[in-house]
Amino acid sequence: MAQQTSSCQYIPNDQQKVGLPLIYGENLSHAFQAKREVIAVNKVDFGIREGKITAIIGESGSGKSTLLKLIYGLLEPSSGEVRYRGWLVPTRKDKLIPGHDAMKFVSQGFDDLNLYAKVWDNVASQLPNTNLSLKESKTRETLNRLKILHLDQQRVADLSGGEKQRVAIARALVNEPEVLLMDEPFNQVDAAFRDALQQDIRQIVEDTGLTILLVSHDPTEVLALSDELIVMKNAKIIEQGSPTKLYYEPTHSYTAQLLAKSNILSSNQAALMGISSNHTIGIHQEDVSFEENPQGTFHVKDIRFRGFYKELILSNGQLTLHAILYPLSKIAIGSKVNISITKYITFD
Repeated sequence: MAQQTSSCQYIPNDQQKVGLPLIYGENLSHAFQAKREVIAVNKVDFGIREGKITAIIGESGSGKSTLLKLIYGLLEPSSGEVRYRGWLVPTRKDKLIPGHDAMKFVSQGFDDLNLYAKVWDNVASQLPNTNLSLKESKTRETLNRLKILHLDQQRVADLSGGEKQRVAIARALVNEPEVLLMDEPFNQVDAAFRDALQQDIRQIVEDTGLTILLVSHDPTEVLALSDELIVMKNAKIIEQGSPTKLYYEPTHSYTAQLLAKSNILSSNQAALMGISSNHTIGIHQEDVSFEENPQGTFHVKDIRFRGFYKELILSNGQLTLHAILYPLSKIAIGSKVNISITKYITFD
């Protein structure tokens, strides 16, 4: 992939900063002006590694999509900066057509697709006509990589949501960008087909060295896909790290709830479980052990079927805990149980 190393053609007074991650944000903020000022991203710092898949996760309204657009250059920072390979990312005030030249952006709504053109034409249209044989081979290669070559003569309007998403990604990748940014890429993909698309994206990264940055409000769908997670809440980045690290050793209770649906207990609630702590604690559902006992202090308040496991809601009147029942066994609502905690996380 060709590298764009300088933004001087857009920002003449820019000087490269060395020793930074591929994409680097420092003290980055953005505010929308409506009836009142809305701060969408608030003084965040981050680094994105090259050749990796990074997911920005958080609940709706946390600032994820705004951060993605700031990185691409669609929005101008209210303060701070974004750098790519050490150079400032040009924004709308610097470029007539916003968006970094080394990046491609895939939006949620397939805005860039021509719904009434064929799949082949949607992708091939991104390439110049100066070398028709190269244009054909690159289009064919890209469609094949996304496993939609068999759809090349179909209209995009006639495709499923998942197929349209593959076309949108193919259209973005045919010019071999260095970075692909995707906003909620799996929203319109049926659950049964999400894993296949995710694994195809992972294979593309391994084959090409592409860097991917994506936004998701459902972290469970990107835990297996991502190399790095950025967790956002209320316009702030509250932590960043590997999926494994943030799942098992989160520093913020919000992250534990987001990734593991963890039980969050105050120090007083923890004391009810025999746990002495001066801080809030988190107990993952899989770390709540229980066994039926007619003399048990907790009872099964509700049972929620989750497919290969069940989620049990356990209560003693003062405290409610969520636990996982696996392997499946017969237990009824109202059954009394004893509970033990195998491990927990302490938050500052």
